[in-house]
Formats: sequence, structure tokens, C-alpha cells
Amino acid sequence: MGLIDKAKNAGEDLKGKAKEAAGKSTDNERLEAEGQRDQAQADLKQRGEQLKDAGDDVKDAFKR
Repeated sequence: MGLIDKAKNAGEDLKGKAKEAAGKSTDNERLEAEGQRDQAQADLKQRGEQLKDAGDDVKDAFKR
């Protein structure tokens, strides 16, 4: 996973956590749910990048 992708995913996760916390503190269920969705999207992207990295590792192992 590229460093830029990691930073983007971490930023999106942090943004989601902030939205969720703001939603909880203001009793805004919509904002809270939006924050949870942002976190889930960041997690999904991160897992996709990890899967891509694992595929590259397998490909590299067969090149030897």
C-alpha cells in the first residue's frame, strides 16, 4: 500500500470519527451515522489495499 493511500485512508477514518463524535455530542443521529459510514468506507479501502499488496507479494514470490 502506498504511503499516500495510507494517509488518505487514515484521514477519512479520522474525519469519520470526528463526525460520529460530533453527532453523539449534539444528539444528531444523521451526523453520527454519516461518521460511521465514513469510517467503514475507509476501512474497506484499507482492506482492499492490503489485499492488493498481498497479491503483489504472491506474484513476487513466483518470480524467484
